[in-house]
Amino acid sequence: MSPLHVPRLIVVCLFALLILVAPVAAGDSAKQTPQQTLQVASFAIDITPPIGHPLCYGHISPAKKVVDPLSARGMILLGADKPIVLLALDWVGANNGAQDEWKKQLSAALGTTPDHCAVHCLHQHDAPGVDISANQRLKENGLDGVMYQEAYLQDVMQRTIEAAQQSLKQARPVTHVGTGKGKVKQFASNRRILGPDGNVKIVRFSSSRNKAAIAAPEGTIDPFVRLLSLWNGDEPLVVLSYYATHPQSYYGRGGISCDTVGLARGLNEKQLPGVLQIHFDGAGGNIGAGKYNNGDPENRPLLAQRLADGMQQAWLTTKKTPVTAKDVSWKVKPVLLPLRDILDEEKLTAILKDPKARVTERIRAARDLDYLKRTQAGTTIDITRLKIGPAQVIHMPGELFVEYQLAAQKMALDDFVCMAAYGDQGPGYIGTTIAYEQGGYETGRVSRTAPEVEGTLMQTLKELVAGQE
Repeated sequence: MSPLHVPRLIVVCLFALLILVAPVAAGDSAKQTPQQTLQVASFAIDITPPIGHPLCYGHISPAKKVVDPLSARGMILLGADKPIVLLALDWVGANNGAQDEWKKQLSAALGTTPDHCAVHCLHQHDAPGVDISANQRLKENGLDGVMYQEAYLQDVMQRTIEAAQQSLKQARPVTHVGTGKGKVKQFASNRRILGPDGNVKIVRFSSSRNKAAIAAPEGTIDPFVRLLSLWNGDEPLVVLSYYATHPQSYYGRGGISCDTVGLARGLNEKQLPGVLQIHFDGAGGNIGAGKYNNGDPENRPLLAQRLADGMQQAWLTTKKTPVTAKDVSWKVKPVLLPLRDILDEEKLTAILKDPKARVTERIRAARDLDYLKRTQAGTTIDITRLKIGPAQVIHMPGELFVEYQLAAQKMALDDFVCMAAYGDQGPGYIGTTIAYEQGGYETGRVSRTAPEVEGTLMQTLKELVAGQE
């Protein structure tokens, strides 16, 4: 071959090689890396406590039988900055030190940070309540195991975290978010019935046989259950549901139960085989079923079915919107809630240390004292907001009044706004400013926040939901 032909041959070969390689290179550059692709992993385990275990922080009869199993359900959202972890527990509460420990362990195991973890409870009363830091105070005063069994807690946390880690191996791509809402009929009613003077005349709890309470209007509620779903194409991957109410139909008889909301969750899940549903209690601090429930056991499945019917309506009206990792954001606002002036450290300490005092009073004193000391030390509570496409989810503390949920919805009328309350329940009930003037159960000794809390939380919601600094 002539030396003059060699360069031409090389050029032809290189050109052919580029033609072969170019489509592969272009295709590879168009693909997202696993870190850029929006993905979700979900998990669930049974967390039913053993017979004899304390229920409702030890304030009611311990477990005598299992009526319905309890579960821990969660999801991990991947691809948008740090992993985002949402966990819902069939517990009455996970407060103060329990929040710290859950978030610490979840974040360490799942490669994120504690402020990217939201831990909430459904607030069933026939279920355990856990407050690690308050429990330590009880132990120091000779009351070990009256709030919960430490072996049970360790087992639940270990198995939950293991399940969460394992779920990462089956993480699925998320291409769409679904949003839908359905009206729930004859379930929720406001617990605070005002008299002619503007003060609370009747407290309509989760069940009532009071004719005047039953006849009174539903009052201020959010009648809708909201469903937020994540999809891979036409395949639903996980469903998150939100509804504002106390879940109790009846309780305190020693029967472990996930109650109305857990049963409704299960009913809806049966309509969607293979799709995990994670339910969150909305701002239901001043909401219950008292207008439509007299406490008879047969009302539990009826109420559950009404909520499930609303969930089905929400599912059937679901609208899907394409999303990518760029459509996801997470905001965090640490807040220090104003303390109630009725919390007296000296009196609470005396009750806690008094061996003659009732155990339930000593438990309450430990919980009050623990929250008091943490707040005095400047320990804040993270309020967080997840934005995914047209949906916003706000994660709030305490037994929050429904007015906060309704206000958040008005702050972003173009968005699908969901609220999960019952995060850190250290603050107890959180009312509105006027509610503290009106009296009633919810703003009595069970609230550890001052009336000024409304200003603090409304400003926080404006920043997180409406973007108003």
